[in-house]
Amino acid sequence: MSAELKLQKEGSIAIITISNPPANTWTEKTLAQLKSIVLELNNDKDNYSLIITGEGEKFFSAGADLNLFASGDIGIASTMSRLFGDAFETLSEYTGVSISAINGYAMGGGLECALACDIRIAEEQTLMALPEAKVGLLPCGCGTQNLPWLVGEGWAKRMILCGDQIKAPKALEIGLIEEMTPKGEAFNAAMLMAQKVAQQSPSSIGVCKQLIMAARQNPMKHALPLERELFVNLFSTEDQKEGVNAFLEKRSPSWKNQ
Repeated sequence: MSAELKLQKEGSIAIITISNPPANTWTEKTLAQLKSIVLELNNDKDNYSLIITGEGEKFFSAGADLNLFASGDIGIASTMSRLFGDAFETLSEYTGVSISAINGYAMGGGLECALACDIRIAEEQTLMALPEAKVGLLPCGCGTQNLPWLVGEGWAKRMILCGDQIKAPKALEIGLIEEMTPKGEAFNAAMLMAQKVAQQSPSSIGVCKQLIMAARQNPMKHALPLERELFVNLFSTEDQKEGVNAFLEKRSPSWKNQ
């Protein structure tokens, strides 16, 4: 693991810290590493949740370093757009619950990283934006698709087409984030949420998330038969038997993620 992307694990919780001062920008290396980490976590039966945060008090992440694009090199543009897309699509498809603890500015690809997570918790001083059009670019890390799904077309157009910057209270109001905390408390709130995840059946979470995400692409009449099918499929898992019996026996379940 590079110094710019730190990974640690606490029980069933994985924690990624973006550590590339001064603005915690994404690079070719860290985007490729993010994808690799998520794929590894998908195969880790002991991992149920992932928290992503930024190092320091000022930035969650400012996205890409614009110096990369100053030359107008199409090859660099092609490489970076692919890496951003691959990394954040993979993050969206993480089989556990991903939580972004937004502890400062989340701009461009930094906000797109948070948008790719399942849940966003931001500190009250946080400022969020997708300012790419101001410099002749566009959000290429799934931002044009994930943002309108969360906040609606109108606010997505305000942020992307008009360049509106959103403070945490407004972000909470429009559904861009799910929780707002005092300064310095986003990570602690994310840990509390990840501990809630650990109480849920990881086998159930995986298929529930699959169904929720399917709502973005499929009409309800297509998803409902799959919902019933996956419900029945859970009865072939050890976690289903453990969960029901633990409840009936008035004890905490011991999940196996299988």
